[in-house]
Amino acid sequence: MSDWKPRRFWTEAAALPVTGGYTVQLDKRPVKTPAKAALVVPTEALAQALAAEWDAQEEVVDPATMPMTRTANSAIDKVAVQRAEVAEMLAAYGDSDLLCYRADSPAELVDRQAAHWDPMLDWAEAELGARLSPRTGIIHAPQDPAALEVLRERVHTLDPFELAAFHDLVALTGSLVLGFAAFLTTRSADEIWEVSRLDERWQESQWGTDEEARQIEALKRASFDDARRFLALLHR
Repeated sequence: MSDWKPRRFWTEAAALPVTGGYTVQLDKRPVKTPAKAALVVPTEALAQALAAEWDAQEEVVDPATMPMTRTANSAIDKVAVQRAEVAEMLAAYGDSDLLCYRADSPAELVDRQAAHWDPMLDWAEAELGARLSPRTGIIHAPQDPAALEVLRERVHTLDPFELAAFHDLVALTGSLVLGFAAFLTTRSADEIWEVSRLDERWQESQWGTDEEARQIEALKRASFDDARRFLALLHR
């Protein structure tokens, strides 16, 4: 039974306006979330994307092919009911941000991290009003509480739908700063992703490519792109 998947029973999926936003109907029956809540999203563009995912299902429903629907479900069933806790969890990344923990050798890696990560910390200071400081090594060293509070307040302004996608941007890059850069679309997805993978690229240059690791990364990159797309539809 663990492999059981619901079969397609509908002929048409449509996005329609409802009280509070837009929903998806399957042959005029409204879609529910896994927790049986109403699937209502803020924008018509997002609802249309959800409807397209439902319409693309063939004999059985495969959630793995429905990233926009999964994120909307997560926003409604999980994030909305514990919004403050989710925001706090994401804000905590600021005190251990990937961009702040630097190698002490070799010199080429040290220089590469500085060349790619320092500009992002500069951007965070200019754009977000928070200066995070790099440190050498992997032992935790607290950041300036005032800077962390600025970032915390910004995270807490996000609504449940934004937080659901923002969670993936931060968790997949390991960086609150890069999460905000992706959220605000101030950098291309390719640039942000490569900045987040700098250490992995260095290891590959030294030891060669690990195909299994690359396959795992490809899945993570797809999830990162899905989160960016979700936000674009949310803000359209």
